[in-house]
Amino acid sequence: MSPGFTPVYFTDENALGLGKLLQRSGRDDILYPGHPHLLQVPLGTPDLEWMPVVGAQGLIVLTRDRRIRTRPAELSAYREAGVRSVWIGAKQDLRPQDQMQLFLCHEERLRREIIKLGPGPWALALTLAGVRPLNLKADE
Repeated sequence: MSPGFTPVYFTDENALGLGKLLQRSGRDDILYPGHPHLLQVPLGTPDLEWMPVVGAQGLIVLTRDRRIRTRPAELSAYREAGVRSVWIGAKQDLRPQDQMQLFLCHEERLRREIIKLGPGPWALALTLAGVRPLNLKADE
């Protein structure tokens, strides 16, 4: 990936509000279930069905669903599809507006991590403290 690399993000339904807020702010690098440029993933698509699509397109998943990487069937699909994801979290649940502020505050660091990690599968946590790697293990 070159220094000019710009990731394209996919917000799953757990972070749909974040995706729509980012799009409304003028971002064109955000897709989500039901987005007109991602017809293969309509609203309500189960995780096991969108993971291969998102992985094949090289999108970076933004999610609030920490368990997505730990359920056995989903973890297997996650690895198989080469999913790259960022879990957005804090000790308390964040509103979409707060998620957006957190994302924008750490976006440059996140971009550097995405470039460094390269192809998936991998997972990062985005918290008030910053960006850190997560394990892809069923017992986490």
